[in-house]
Amino acid sequence: MIKQKRLLLSSLIASVTVISMLLSSIVPVSADPTTLSDEEIAGILFMREEEKLARDVYLTFADFHPTESIFSNIAASEQRHMDSMKRIIDAYDIVDPVQDNAIGVFADESLQDLYTALVEQGSQSVIDALQVGATIEEIDILDIKEYLDITDNWMILRIYNNLLDGSENHLRGFVSELSVLGVEYQPQYLDSTTYESIIDADSDSGHNGPIWSEFVDWMKGRIRSRHR
Repeated sequence: MIKQKRLLLSSLIASVTVISMLLSSIVPVSADPTTLSDEEIAGILFMREEEKLARDVYLTFADFHPTESIFSNIAASEQRHMDSMKRIIDAYDIVDPVQDNAIGVFADESLQDLYTALVEQGSQSVIDALQVGATIEEIDILDIKEYLDITDNWMILRIYNNLLDGSENHLRGFVSELSVLGVEYQPQYLDSTTYESIIDADSDSGHNGPIWSEFVDWMKGRIRSRHR
C-alpha cells in the first residue's frame, strides 16, 4: 500500500511538472511578432478584414431586408469571428487594419471593391441577398483553408478552424433559407464535391478535434525547440 501511494505521488508530481513546463511556454499576452512568418501575418490581417466584410454586408442586408433575421444573426457571429482575429493581432502586437473603420470601410482595396459590388447585388431582393451571403461564405471557406495550409501555430490553427466551422454553418443556413423560398443555390467557387459534403454535414461536426491532446502536442514541440 505504501509503495502504491509513493508511485501515485511520484506520478502526480511528474504530471504537475509537465503541466508547469507547458504553461510556462504558452504564448503570452504580447508575443514576439517575429515568431510569425510574413505569410502568416498577411493571412491574419486579411482574415480580420474579410470577417469584417461579411459582418458589414450582413448588417447592411439586415437594414435592407428587416424581416429576414438570418442576416442580423449571422452578422453577430461574424463579429465574434472578428474578435477572434483581433485576439491574435493583440497577442502578436500586429497593427490592426480595422481600427475604428466604419461599416463598409476597408484598408484592403480588393475587399473595398468586393463590398461595394456585393451590397449592390444583394440590395435587389431577399433572394439576391441570400445568394450573396452564400457566396461570401464560399469565399471565406476557400481563404481559410488556404491560410490553414501555411501555419503550424496552434493558436492560429484553432481560431482558423473555428472560423471554418462557422463559415460552413453559415453556408448551410443561407442555402436552407433559399430552399424555403424555392431556390436551389448553385455553388460559385467551391467544387461540387466539397460543396455537397458541407451541405450534407451535421452542423455540430467540426474541424477542431480533441483540444487538450492537440494543445499538448503543440506545446511539447515548443519545449523541445527551446532546449535544442
